[in-house]
Amino acid sequence: MQLYYIRHGQSVNNANWDADGFIESSDAWLTNIGREQAKLTADFLEQNQTLTKHDGWNSNNRFGFGLTHLYTSLMERAAHTAAPIASRLPHVPFTAWIDLHETGGIYGREGDLKDKGLPGKPRSWFEENLPELTLPPDFDETGWWKERPIETEEVAHERAERVYEDLLLRHGDAEGRPEARVALVSHGTFFVHLMCVMLDLPFRTASHGMQAWFLLNNCSLSRIDIHKSFVTICYLNHTDHLPSHLITG
Repeated sequence: MQLYYIRHGQSVNNANWDADGFIESSDAWLTNIGREQAKLTADFLEQNQTLTKHDGWNSNNRFGFGLTHLYTSLMERAAHTAAPIASRLPHVPFTAWIDLHETGGIYGREGDLKDKGLPGKPRSWFEENLPELTLPPDFDETGWWKERPIETEEVAHERAERVYEDLLLRHGDAEGRPEARVALVSHGTFFVHLMCVMLDLPFRTASHGMQAWFLLNNCSLSRIDIHKSFVTICYLNHTDHLPSHLITG
């Protein structure tokens, strides 16, 4: 399996995190920059979707991507990043995966709702705004987060373990199964959890008492190959498909 991780485009929270008086959105939407990043990412993947050489060294995707599956978090910023990709690659299944959400989930940021779990967007919102997205059959009008408490880092790590196991079950290499090339559109902190799970690393911890992080820019591409007994990091935080003025964090 080739795994491609795409961080969402710039959100209003990303753009204003250090602005005086700014209150984060519980489910942030894309800025104009974020929408442009998403468009250029979709353009790039469309232009390089076809595999032009099947027997060559392609660890940097110089000979195409050949994506076979596209999954997205149900947070708005991720879903609206994934949608242009899906429209450019209409033959690639486009599926919601609730467990790809960002650490913490959906919760209030001020007043009586501060730190209180919120519903998240209901099924009808996605059917209206992203009709091409395949939704879980049991997802209804009560919202996908369903007012659960804020997710802790420990629970997020357990979720990353669950996602990795599920990835292997769905798309891991197996006799008679063609190689899957799976794209996940998700979030920055969840990527760190997932990488730590795949590499069996302690979360946020480096040697000599330091802390560690895997940095992702908005709409960056990362590739990890998972074959038999090896996990190979091909590249992380690739942003060459974006112009310099659209590199944001």
